[in-house]
Amino acid sequence: MRPFSFARAIEVTGAIATVQTNPEAKFIAGGTTLLDLMKQDVEKPTQLVDVNSLPFSQIENTSNGVRIGAMARMSDVAENSIIRDRFGAISQSLLLSASPQLRNMASIGGNLMQRTRCGYFRDPAFPCNKRNPGSGCPAMAGEHQKHAILGTSEQCAATHPSDLAVALVALDAVVLVRGEKGDRRIPMTEFHLLPGNTPDKETALAAGELIVAVEVPDAIYAARSHYMKIRDRASYEFALVAAAVGLESENGTIKAARIALGGVGTKPWRSLEAESFLQGKSGTRDNFRQAAEAALASAKPLPNNGYKVELAKRALVRALESV
Repeated sequence: MRPFSFARAIEVTGAIATVQTNPEAKFIAGGTTLLDLMKQDVEKPTQLVDVNSLPFSQIENTSNGVRIGAMARMSDVAENSIIRDRFGAISQSLLLSASPQLRNMASIGGNLMQRTRCGYFRDPAFPCNKRNPGSGCPAMAGEHQKHAILGTSEQCAATHPSDLAVALVALDAVVLVRGEKGDRRIPMTEFHLLPGNTPDKETALAAGELIVAVEVPDAIYAARSHYMKIRDRASYEFALVAAAVGLESENGTIKAARIALGGVGTKPWRSLEAESFLQGKSGTRDNFRQAAEAALASAKPLPNNGYKVELAKRALVRALESV
């Protein structure tokens, strides 16, 4: 049996030092994802560092937006009046995630660190480039109906599962992290990485870095935002496709648009092409459809998931019409 230890962090510097010096150590907060992966023998840490007692659970106003602590629970953030009133897509994305019991346990930081729900990744009986680089991707010729159509490579086509991350990408959020060298800020659009030739490297975090908060700027498009999720069933299911959108309009003309897609990308997918198309246009269904065409223009479906292209376009149009 592999040696294993568990420690409760009492201050952030010591917690970071522990994980930074031990490549097989992991932070744990709610544990709703990590513990599942450990049970499946996918994650095999030799040490867990419990960070629940660290002071990163507040939801508070800043000079230009809101700061959400990484240890805040998903349910608390979803129901918070600041989030509901000024960042609707964030609240909606959380309420459409998981089950109430899991939302009561899961942390914001942990949600962003979720790993893919690809069945091949989660079954060690199969090869997987995310688990063992260079071993192959059986999804390419196997079951891939729910896999990605944007941002894929020959090494991996697994989707990122987070609903929250899609909303944060759309609303220009920034992830605040702390590590051995101090604090730094990572735009949400850069936090998750494309698989390329290194699908095992999923985020921009350095060894030992800990997410401490997420900041979201105030904007009219944030207050006028919406999250649309299409899934096989209405309870506790991951997105086939999803869309997070925000619009700022004046006299019927769109001044600014924010658009991100979920369920279709190997990372939460921001569509600058769709945003650019909508700027200066009127908010008509025809313009929304053309924006959707732009958002999916680079899609590269596999043989059995081409349905996601049209489904994503329709979801995006519906989301834009709901703002």
